[in-house]
Amino acid sequence: MRIIETEADLAEGVAHLLAVEPRFGAAIDAIGQPPLRRRAPGFAALLKIIVGQQVSVAAADGIWQRVEQAGATTPDRVLAMTEDDLRACGLSRPKTRYAIAIAQAMRSGTLDLDFCARAPAEDAMTMLTAITGIGTWTAEIYLMFCVGRADIFADKDLALQESARLLLDLSERPTHKQMAEIAAAWSPWRGVAARVLWSYYHVAKGRAGLSQ
Repeated sequence: MRIIETEADLAEGVAHLLAVEPRFGAAIDAIGQPPLRRRAPGFAALLKIIVGQQVSVAAADGIWQRVEQAGATTPDRVLAMTEDDLRACGLSRPKTRYAIAIAQAMRSGTLDLDFCARAPAEDAMTMLTAITGIGTWTAEIYLMFCVGRADIFADKDLALQESARLLLDLSERPTHKQMAEIAAAWSPWRGVAARVLWSYYHVAKGRAGLSQ
């Protein structure tokens, strides 16, 4: 199981992608080296991913700052707070429920993030997505950036799909099933492919005025 920890790991992944799909060369020319984007694993990192869903970066940053100020970055602290306390940090009602569910799961041992860091990807995904509030995308993002799994890919991510359409000159945006099939050829460095495609999407969006 490969873990992306350094720029050298990224470079190895890029070399593999260029060998199996030369069209990645256009993306690398446009973006340079893809970003490492590693984050410390744990409850706070998982909660921060959830906080950032379906809100702007600025809004997510503001909410997270209030979460940190309230100390709501550990399971015990979250469970000591009321729902109104969590809502006062800027969490929506669903995200408040998710924060509590994840904290409860970690306290009970139903969710073991240390296990998720070392287990086969399928087992880690199964454990994560069994918890209320953790969908497939959230679990993939956590494993990709907080654990550093080299071969995780978020095939349902619309930006990845659109970036692949542009880079591979596809007639339409691939469905998530089609995206998964395309990305299979990039294994065991699909996590690097995702980093390249996200960066390429933002470059292409800036050039062509693409909408989200």
